[in-house]
Amino acid sequence: MTKDTTAWFASWFDTPFYHILYKDRDYEEAQLFMDNLTEYLNIPEQGSIMDLACGKGRHSVYLNSLGYDVTGVDLSENSIAHAKQYENESLHFQVHDMCKPFGKRFDAVFNLFTSFGYFENEVDNLKTIQAIQANLKPFGFGVIDFMNTDFVIDNLVPNETKTVDGIDFNLKRTVENSYIIKDISFIHDGEAFHFQERVRAFTLDDFEALFEQANVYLLDVFGDYKLRKFDRKTSERLIMIFK
Repeated sequence: MTKDTTAWFASWFDTPFYHILYKDRDYEEAQLFMDNLTEYLNIPEQGSIMDLACGKGRHSVYLNSLGYDVTGVDLSENSIAHAKQYENESLHFQVHDMCKPFGKRFDAVFNLFTSFGYFENEVDNLKTIQAIQANLKPFGFGVIDFMNTDFVIDNLVPNETKTVDGIDFNLKRTVENSYIIKDISFIHDGEAFHFQERVRAFTLDDFEALFEQANVYLLDVFGDYKLRKFDRKTSERLIMIFK
């Protein structure tokens, strides 16, 4: 029998297999991004940062090591339970729905590594941007780090098998109805599993329309973690600074 899921981000992220599949993510690159971003934004010493959709908290932990007061939030109870082992006086984790205001204001809210565009209901994307704005201090900055969908679609690998920790993850990528979809199938201990990731293929134009609806002002757009100029065809990332 194949285990399946429909509310994918509420269940796939809670499995150990998600973290196995993506365990080879580049920590050094992520830390360089955090260094560049906090320096560019000139966040005050001991300033407050919300890490929105923080997962198991690795970026929150690094930001805290730089001297910031960090609150990491995520919908995944398992991820937050794991992250809580790192808590200290200036690092906290909490289960929270990103569509809703948190009830506290920060110098910056970071939404990193394509942790946006998961929702079935389109209005939840707008609600998330509105919630980010509600979570900002008067001179605070919001950051959404998204994939550059033009680049991703142009370079899409339709089929791939990735072996991690002895598990053969069969990955199938498609573009359907404005979503980039990744089907993930594998067998573990004789049992077949299938999960699906669905991310809305937002372009810069789409985000600009959402920002306008939310009455949010877009300040800057970058195309990679070194904060170089965004190019629709060649940039791998779409990094937006707004307030």
